[in-house]
Amino acid sequence: MPLVKPPLLQPGDTIAAVSPSWGGPGLFPAIYERGLRNLKTVFGLRIRELESARRDPDELYRNPKLRADDLNRAFADPDVKAIIASIGGDDSVRILQYLDTDLIRANPKILMGYSDATTYLTTIHQLGLVTFHGPSIMAGLAQLEALPPAFTQHIRDLLMTPVASYDYRPYGLYSEGYPDWSHAETIGQVNPVQPDPAGWVWVQGADTTVDGLLYGGCIEVLEFVKQTPFWPEDSFWEDRILFLEISEESPPPVWVKYWLRNYGIQGIFERVKAILVGRPRGYTPEQKQGLAQILQDVVGVEFGRPDLPIVANMDFGHTDPQWILPLGVRAQLNGPQRTFRLIERCTSGGS
Repeated sequence: MPLVKPPLLQPGDTIAAVSPSWGGPGLFPAIYERGLRNLKTVFGLRIRELESARRDPDELYRNPKLRADDLNRAFADPDVKAIIASIGGDDSVRILQYLDTDLIRANPKILMGYSDATTYLTTIHQLGLVTFHGPSIMAGLAQLEALPPAFTQHIRDLLMTPVASYDYRPYGLYSEGYPDWSHAETIGQVNPVQPDPAGWVWVQGADTTVDGLLYGGCIEVLEFVKQTPFWPEDSFWEDRILFLEISEESPPPVWVKYWLRNYGIQGIFERVKAILVGRPRGYTPEQKQGLAQILQDVVGVEFGRPDLPIVANMDFGHTDPQWILPLGVRAQLNGPQRTFRLIERCTSGGS
């Protein structure tokens, strides 16, 4: 079906804050409120908190339908122009069966989150809508003041500016995680920022230029939906650039090898145009090198695709600042020039 892009955001628009996974705001209200404040003061947006937003985490855990109903309500509300997850978690896969797919398809709007949000971002994208893998309210948006101004500008460029193309650039530095959210004096801060001397790692296919439609998310969360009705059909993988990121649990590289083999057995490496891998959080330099070698061994050797471009250590996923990656939007990976860019708009509207 034709892909539908949501309208871009403008100052004064209303954002729905939801908790489709873990009820983080109920435990750590201060960091959640800092994220809401930044959405209002930095971007000039209005906030509408839905029922799930601050509910007790245990209550949300017991009620996946309540969480799904909030997403449905947010899509149905004509005043809401975007929906942003408060935080990730580990069980949003349980809400998928309760999503009102016809209602959602009929009301396209920006939907953004990352990590466990992968379940509903990918499911709703398969309805024919562009969705956005990017920062959440508590993790990313709450820390704007502690991160480089380029991150704030990146959010404006992707969600609030009608640009016909967009060049992703390395931030050149990163942080892993946050000080304890229960300590008021460090709310909105990040753990020590460090330079990233390795930059993007072109594992293979560096002499190739390809373009394709972006699709992906957190590799562990994608495991939750494999072999369910919410996993893409074989034909879906054609003409895709697959992006994968690794959670804050820092699974050892050998686990990534096992998961990648499943993609290979499904024939996905035969269909996609390229693979992008986010900078892994909590990995040592040796583990990062080991991950790059695993990517080359599994994709290039075991499954016979040494020509498939693979770039690792890119600026998305569980380190800050992170990129916003729009699922379903066409991107170009240029090996000779070492560039990665969107080659079409990811929103509609504007001039």
